[in-house]
Amino acid sequence: MKSSVKTLRIGPQYFKRFSKLVIFCLLILVGVFVAVNNWSDVYLGNAPSWMVVVPVLLFFTAENAVKIWVLKSFRVKIVCYVLDTLCLITLTIFTNGELISTLYMIILSEFYISQESLVGSIVMGASSIVLFLVAFGVSSVVKSGSLSVAALITNALNDILLMALHFMIFNFAVQIFRKNRELDEAVTEQNRSNEKLREAYAQLNSSNEKLREAYSRLREVTALEERQRIAKDIHDTAGHSITTVVMQTEAAKLAIDSDPQDAKRKIAAANLQAKNALEELRESVHLLSGESEKLTLKEMLLNIVYDSTDGTGIVIRCDIADIEVCDAKRRFLCNTLKEGISNGLRHGGATAFYFELKEEDDRIEFLLSDNGKGMELSQLKEGFGLTGMHARAASLGGTVWFETEEDEGFEIHMTLPTDGTRRKQENEANE
Repeated sequence: MKSSVKTLRIGPQYFKRFSKLVIFCLLILVGVFVAVNNWSDVYLGNAPSWMVVVPVLLFFTAENAVKIWVLKSFRVKIVCYVLDTLCLITLTIFTNGELISTLYMIILSEFYISQESLVGSIVMGASSIVLFLVAFGVSSVVKSGSLSVAALITNALNDILLMALHFMIFNFAVQIFRKNRELDEAVTEQNRSNEKLREAYAQLNSSNEKLREAYSRLREVTALEERQRIAKDIHDTAGHSITTVVMQTEAAKLAIDSDPQDAKRKIAAANLQAKNALEELRESVHLLSGESEKLTLKEMLLNIVYDSTDGTGIVIRCDIADIEVCDAKRRFLCNTLKEGISNGLRHGGATAFYFELKEEDDRIEFLLSDNGKGMELSQLKEGFGLTGMHARAASLGGTVWFETEEDEGFEIHMTLPTDGTRRKQENEANE
């Protein structure tokens, strides 16, 4: 069974109110004792002491009530402290001097509580002792007509010692209370800060968890979209290539007796189209399995050129720059080269090609031209392959256009934005 211990702490406002109440009660009590103690004394001729002491004490009490309970600003209270001093000097002159130092200490106690600066308390304490001695001196002159400094110090020594001791003990206690209050406030503020940090940490953990969940869902969605895209590529490109192979071989069978050379060209085109379809299927399988080939773009394009010329009698001259691009642009450039060669063989009867890939400023320049029969540009009807080039180039931020004339061959022009990889490397090298 756990036991809880609650610590009772008095706030600064309650402490000040309680202290002021105690000081005011002591002030009334000591004032009553002073009035009773000097009630029957006679000073300044035949005038009884109470005729001066009682009005002064009543004013003194009322003025302190206003100072303690009404006034809040320390600057406004200065007037009251001046009036306190005048009242105390008057009481010192018109009484026997007993308990006057106690009134001084009561007034000083209220000042010490209100004053935040220790220097101000020291100045006020020292000034009060000096004023107390001056008042006693004036009282001696008024009462006896003479002043003895030695007798004055001897008579007031106990009161001065009490006032000095009161100053040290009271200010020591006040400073301890203020330091404890500051420490409590610092601890409270630290606890608040720690609580805010714990809340922020909890919110951060919650946000991180949500981010992990969102990232996991995004990864799943991205993987699904990538699989769907690859499946579409397989359906569109490989399916189209296989369909073309079937059509080319069927046409070759019909032309093998009447035009053996044309049948040979059709078979070569079908063979190349079949290789391209097989390569596209391989690439799609690599992508689906999460693997990627380590070949550069230039190596991949050269492999397409070699596969197209191997055993086909086709001549392809090429000038290929070593350019670094993302996977999407890499696949598009390779597919465009395959599609361009296949179209040149199948539709244009081309036997030679020129292929160029270079990087100019922030653009990738692609050119594929053949020596086929060509056609009037106005008669060009873009089929599945050429339409797909337009759409894919636009999605990558580039453009594709075609140039052809009858008996002048066919050209594919394409521009794509670069990935900035080479420029970044050159900047790093220069730095």
